[in-house]
Amino acid sequence: MEQELISKKELLELTDISYGQLYRWKRKNLIPEDWFIRKSTFTGQETFFEKKKVLERINKIKNMKDDLSLDELADVFETVQDAPGGSPANPKIALYKEQLIERNIVTTTALNVYIQQHGEMPVYSFPSILSIYVLDQLLAAGEMNLDEGKLLLQTLEAHLKSFEGKHCELIFTRKMGISSFILVSSPNEIYFDRGVKVVARYMLTRFIEELTAKINGTEGR
Repeated sequence: MEQELISKKELLELTDISYGQLYRWKRKNLIPEDWFIRKSTFTGQETFFEKKKVLERINKIKNMKDDLSLDELADVFETVQDAPGGSPANPKIALYKEQLIERNIVTTTALNVYIQQHGEMPVYSFPSILSIYVLDQLLAAGEMNLDEGKLLLQTLEAHLKSFEGKHCELIFTRKMGISSFILVSSPNEIYFDRGVKVVARYMLTRFIEELTAKINGTEGR
């Protein structure tokens, strides 16, 4: 499936930001270089973006920039740029089980499913917390059951590291009652046969940004 694109001109008009703002955010790496897609058109070379992804990022920047400097925002978004499917640039991030629950980062249901598969840990690293958080969000959305949640954890644990330095999309499918989770580099095109139902598609960067904001206490700013 090809991602819907939006031109730079349309983006500036739709978001009511200036050319200068867009490229200032680019210099600060709030909008990564590889999000700027150059394409040939009948008028010459034009710049495009993946519409959904760039609109979500600009909305986050506009909502948070009154509370955080551009450099602080860059630190929040840095998590997305540098690691496995966007795992954190700072490997020192780790939390105790009690902190995960008390700070409302994940629910006890999702945490217990993870513990059933991996055992209880002294502390939980960011990649582990990310897996639990993704599980939690999909369970909360009512898009999968606990058995499917266990399969999701297996998929993330087995393959997320393969996406180091790449943007990664999670695709959840069902065919004849059989569930599957797919991790694919983004942007990319992927096609399914008629018997496959795509239950949900998520950019991992969305979950990473949300989780980073929860950990840093900047959620909702």
